Amino acid sequence: MRSFAKSFAISAVTILLLVASLSALEVDQKFHNAPESAQKMKNPYEGNDAAAQAGKPLYGKYCLSCHGKLGKGTGNFPSLVDGKLDSVPPGEIFWFITRGSKANGMPSWASLPVNTRWKIVTFVTSVLPALNANPGAASAAPSDTSTAKLKAPPPASPFTDFRYERPGTIHKITVKDLPPPYATRSADNGPRLVARPENVWPVTLPGFKVELYAAGLDNPRTLRTAPNGDVFLAETDPGRIRVFRGLTSDGKPEQSAVFASGFKNPYGLAFYPPGPDPQWLYVGGEGEVVRIPYHNGDLKASGTAQHIADLSWSWFGHRTRAVEFSPDAKRMFVAVGSGSNVDDPDTNPKEKNRADILVCDPSNCQLSVYASGIRNPGGGIAVNPQTGELWCSVNERDGLGDNLVPDYITHVQEGGFYGWPWWYIGGHQDPRHKAKHPELKDKAIVPDVLLQPHNASLEFAFYQGQQFPGEYKGDIFASEHGSWNKAVRVGYEVIRVPLHQTGHASGEYEDFLTGFVLPDGNVWGRPVGITVAPDGSLLVSDDGSNSIWRVSYSGK
Repeated sequence: MRSFAKSFAISAVTILLLVASLSALEVDQKFHNAPESAQKMKNPYEGNDAAAQAGKPLYGKYCLSCHGKLGKGTGNFPSLVDGKLDSVPPGEIFWFITRGSKANGMPSWASLPVNTRWKIVTFVTSVLPALNANPGAASAAPSDTSTAKLKAPPPASPFTDFRYERPGTIHKITVKDLPPPYATRSADNGPRLVARPENVWPVTLPGFKVELYAAGLDNPRTLRTAPNGDVFLAETDPGRIRVFRGLTSDGKPEQSAVFASGFKNPYGLAFYPPGPDPQWLYVGGEGEVVRIPYHNGDLKASGTAQHIADLSWSWFGHRTRAVEFSPDAKRMFVAVGSGSNVDDPDTNPKEKNRADILVCDPSNCQLSVYASGIRNPGGGIAVNPQTGELWCSVNERDGLGDNLVPDYITHVQEGGFYGWPWWYIGGHQDPRHKAKHPELKDKAIVPDVLLQPHNASLEFAFYQGQQFPGEYKGDIFASEHGSWNKAVRVGYEVIRVPLHQTGHASGEYEDFLTGFVLPDGNVWGRPVGITVAPDGSLLVSDDGSNSIWRVSYSGK
């Protein structure tokens, strides 16, 4: 789930989606106020098949790294083929590409020749929809023409990249390790997704085994294990919740069913009340929290979704909304990421109630701020069963160089302020907000565990199973979705954060499940969801290969 700072520059067409929402989203008016002259512009290549095909390599060069081969989006970058461009005049699309959006870090693409911009518009509006209507479209899709800087020298410790991620390798980043802003240039190196080669498999520690639990999914994201042992999965793009039951001898579910559908970008899943006998499944979507009747053993929802709370949203920004309940069932927590990379909430109203963890009484949900200044905690929140503390996994800001700002995993202090957007990792001021809010410098909390910058930390789980060795009891396993804002990729793995059977971290983390990036820098897998299965194995969703992986321990 990463920032839109520099990546928007490569993916100019991202901003186009805002136009389609002109009549519905008043909060984003300042981003899509195209002048009448733009609306009247005609596409000189309208109906020109040759020009549309000429846009294919241009899309591959400027847009594919964020929006994917078929324009369906990757991570937090939105889809270009979900109908939102259908009613947008081509002149508005061209105008947005040309003008850019400084507020969201996307520079003007006026430097591209006029005919190049129009060919991109033509390809996106005519060819991409046709490719998605064709089941064999993958081979006809454009190729990414960018290249990763794989010949770069080894990174200086404690920073790393995918070339040096190995199961069992321990990392620890401290405040004193942070470089100054802009020590390196801000990189554009989005993931180039490819099919997993037949001879490639995720890699883990000796004694552990990796199996393919489920395949052929559609944008699999959050995983949650129900009290009865069923495993629930949010498939975000198609807007549905799946459920898996049982385990075959070859490590696959015995049953699979669609529990409910019709959601808008569902992500967060939580059963209520906590404990052995839930009555509801709560779902955090892009713009709201809803709940569905649920009782142990249900493979299909017995009722329709009920609206619980509205959440701030826009076409820009993070769309993940994690949900969690306190053990006493008296509080519901909802994590909402920022709508930008570093926009100032003082002057940008769309940041209201974003970059926060919100809280309410589930019996009468009136959301208020539990903790603030957390750029994107929406990838994962969970209560530590040993201490009762709320923890979160955070995507920090981009654009300050390869090794700033570290993502992090931390316990969350009620009323705590974690810096965004004015400060980071304690009293380090973001130079883009120089001299702003000096009174907050000493209030900015340093997180418990600093992770590699830009690696997009998402869902995590506290290991409470009985299968892994005893030393893993209570530890955190977390998915690192992978970078775009680093010259050589980092993340694309699952990590372990030791809590030392005390419930508290000491700052280090360990590579646990790697191998999702090929030696040439191409990416085939992107971990997202994490849950502990009833037998104590670990399940990991992967929205790169649209799979779920199962990690078990044999003791050998």
